[in-house]
Amino acid sequence: MISVVWLALGRLPAFGGDRRSIRAGQSRRHRGSRVIERTLRRKRTFLVLLALAAMFVLAACAGPDRLGIDSVVDSDLPQNALDPAGPAARSIDNLWWLVFWIATVIFVVVEAALIFVVFRFRRRGGTDEPVKQVHGSTRLEIVWTIIPAVILAAIAVPTIATLFDLRAEPAPSENALQVEVTGHQWWWEFYYPEYDVTTANELHIPAGRPVYLTMTSADVIHSFWVPQLNGKRDLVPGRTTNLTLEADEPGVFFGQCAEFCGLAHADMRHRVFAETEADFEAWASAQAEPATLPAEGPAAAGWETFQISCASCHTVDGTSAEGDFAPNLTHFASRTTFGGATFANTEAHLREWLRDPIDLKPMRPDYNDLEAGRVLGMPNLGLTEVEIDGLIAFLDTLE
Repeated sequence: MISVVWLALGRLPAFGGDRRSIRAGQSRRHRGSRVIERTLRRKRTFLVLLALAAMFVLAACAGPDRLGIDSVVDSDLPQNALDPAGPAARSIDNLWWLVFWIATVIFVVVEAALIFVVFRFRRRGGTDEPVKQVHGSTRLEIVWTIIPAVILAAIAVPTIATLFDLRAEPAPSENALQVEVTGHQWWWEFYYPEYDVTTANELHIPAGRPVYLTMTSADVIHSFWVPQLNGKRDLVPGRTTNLTLEADEPGVFFGQCAEFCGLAHADMRHRVFAETEADFEAWASAQAEPATLPAEGPAAAGWETFQISCASCHTVDGTSAEGDFAPNLTHFASRTTFGGATFANTEAHLREWLRDPIDLKPMRPDYNDLEAGRVLGMPNLGLTEVEIDGLIAFLDTLE
């Protein structure tokens, strides 16, 4: 009875002899599903490739040069660790190439052996011989234990030697320049005790002379890194660490914080200006001079605004502005960048910054607590355009 009903509905062949038709129909459905599956697989592959292509295209896009990189360096890779410009970075580079060539030789040998074994001992047609096993071969196990140990030792010895060399303090005969570095969220403070000079985000050093950095952090862990001059070194609150920089020749070298330190980590950068000894001494002497306050005009009005809105956080040596929560601005106009070395020091960028700093750099000034010594960025001060004009005029006098 059930068969009659299914026959009436056209779902079941009437005779047993037509079962072949059922199997044929099922086969066709299976083939159809395989075709659909292959089509979907191709579409997925196409979409993945399209997404990868879009990713590479977008990665090649660049916005406006807010950093002003093009004006100071003639390179598309200003933070290239494989382009050392000093003895410390050169030691790291030599070690890197040693490990690279050892790894390359191992890769070639292993892959060549693998390909040889795959073709030499593959199963051939007409043969069904069992594969000879070598499990439990003491000789082989000793060999492939000794070889990696020798390779690791060959890498470990120069690695440890390089680490000790990089951590060593320069000898007194090298007359190293001492600089104290403090990491803040999200900017760098540099103090030269020999000259009693404090600056921010831009480190000036004499070329051909070691510079010994004594570093700590005022808040969270940061990591100081100038790829062309040395490796990374952490700055830890409550502790001091050291790093030696030395540039072979005068030049500008880019660096950044290499340890995630909060919202504006990507915008915590710095620059190292290596100069001749004479140029460095001239810079240090100029930086040691106090600021000269304007007596009239827009700059004088800007100084009045600065005292009201900025002096609680910023210092200007030789004036009543003695805040120590934000960068020292005594010679702000002599710097090429601001905002954690994120923006070129131009009037246009400075005007944008004074209108709304958070619009340019992600910060959390709503968490600022001056009594607790915590500042997480410059707030929007609600300045008028006249006040901004005056502040820009005033800052332009701080050379």
